[in-house]
Amino acid sequence: MKNYKIAVVMGSTSDLPVMQDAIDILKEFGLGVEVDVVSAHRTPEKMLEFGQSAHHNGFNVIIAGAGGAAHLPGMLASLTPLPVIGVPVKSSNSIDGWDSLLSILQMPNGVPVATVALNAAKNAGLLAIQILGATDSEIAQKMLDYKQEMKEKVNQMSKDLKS
Repeated sequence: MKNYKIAVVMGSTSDLPVMQDAIDILKEFGLGVEVDVVSAHRTPEKMLEFGQSAHHNGFNVIIAGAGGAAHLPGMLASLTPLPVIGVPVKSSNSIDGWDSLLSILQMPNGVPVATVALNAAKNAGLLAIQILGATDSEIAQKMLDYKQEMKEKVNQMSKDLKS
């Protein structure tokens, strides 16, 4: 398996409890993860530099979580050739998470951002793994094993429920 590097960035450390699920699943699969706070509104220069140089710095996928206006995933997608996965975060200043979800989901043509469900950072991590697994058979096999484990857990729950 090649040495992959996934960036997990967020607008604030208040997003970390949500984003930790992506970090954990990526590490579980043995992938390299770098985590940082990059705010589209409070540190726009840092965001520009990070987005423009991410592919030169060896990243393969960017997972970006943001709450409120949630411009970070889309702005990064406008700056990089890498796939960007957006995680809408239901934050304290959020309108039930709808503002975050729609800000990430409603990107204009030409600037795609893959968007997962509200607070679904684990799914963002799994999607990053599947993106890498499309060209890496070892990662693809690990994903197949993971899916088999989920299937077995559900089948066991069914058996337990019926007994």
